[in-house]
Amino acid sequence: MRSSKSRSRAKNNRNRPSGGNVVNRVFDSSGPEGKVRGTPQQIIDKYNQLARDAQLSNDRVAAENFQQHAEHYLRMLSEAQREIEARREEQERQNRERQAERDRERAERQEREAARQADPAEAPQPDVMDFSAPEATPESGLVETPENKGAEATEKKEKPARKPRAPRKPKAAPKEDASTGNDDAPEAAE
Repeated sequence: MRSSKSRSRAKNNRNRPSGGNVVNRVFDSSGPEGKVRGTPQQIIDKYNQLARDAQLSNDRVAAENFQQHAEHYLRMLSEAQREIEARREEQERQNRERQAERDRERAERQEREAARQADPAEAPQPDVMDFSAPEATPESGLVETPENKGAEATEKKEKPARKPRAPRKPKAAPKEDASTGNDDAPEAAE
């Protein structure tokens, strides 16, 4: 069973700033004239206003007290802003490093590609065959093809017989045109 003391300590720990976003966090400040609630900037403005009012009423002690409260929240705010700026700069540095690495990799890829395209020795070469030899020897490792066998190979290989076409209908004989004597002239429309 837990004691009530440990429970209250745990509860109090939850209200402490955890290094999160202090700039927009709402605080309850217990000052000399009661509670002031708001973000650090709002609390600073409120304490500065109270310090001016105390100074106008010739209460130097209260004015100094309000200024010290305002200074406390000013330090909190500036520290939080410094941390935010440091995180932002670190992220920007990491982003620049990542971009520089990507740029280097892209440049290397482009250089390799350009070198591969520019250097014909690096490009894949086709096999060169000597077609001047009458026949390929078994030692050469080449296979005989119709190209290197010559014309006799094409004679041996017969083309498949073509399928006969169906006969066409005969064309109608053109009628002669009496005036011109032209057999191919079209008939005049009546």
